[in-house]
Amino acid sequence: MKYPIYIAASWLLCGTGCARDAAPVRTAAPPAPATHLVATPEKSAQAGTVRIAADIQKACGISDADAHFEFDSAALEQEERPVLGQLAKCFVSGPLAGKEMRLIGHADPRGESDYNMVLGGSRADTVKTFLTIKGVPSDRMVTTSRGELEATGTNEASWADDRRVDIVSR
Repeated sequence: MKYPIYIAASWLLCGTGCARDAAPVRTAAPPAPATHLVATPEKSAQAGTVRIAADIQKACGISDADAHFEFDSAALEQEERPVLGQLAKCFVSGPLAGKEMRLIGHADPRGESDYNMVLGGSRADTVKTFLTIKGVPSDRMVTTSRGELEATGTNEASWADDRRVDIVSR
């Protein structure tokens, strides 16, 4: 953390009222890849997406390619599992059986660069874990992270678009 004294002083001066308006300060390590996939009650405006490349969507017959992440989380929501299940089936026994894919994790620009790089990797690893459970051999998937490097968001709605995993052919 770059300015621990200033943050502590701001907290003391500001009290709890200011903390709700400020961007969150991350002091802990980013979440580890989910070993279990957590269901959340509903999508929020703070969700990002898994974006499946158009060529994969076409080959697999997938029309809705969004799987969502909450802020500061690598857990998939319940309603995204069917889309990723279709993707797994396509890569196991469908038109793309035997093909490889790359899972590229991203984060929004808030927080430290190193933290965001690890968080993007955790998101990619979570998707890989889900696809592996569904039968896609793990050696046919490569995960990488771009962290906040390609982030373009400037507010909550656009930051949500930055929190995603891109799935592309390899």
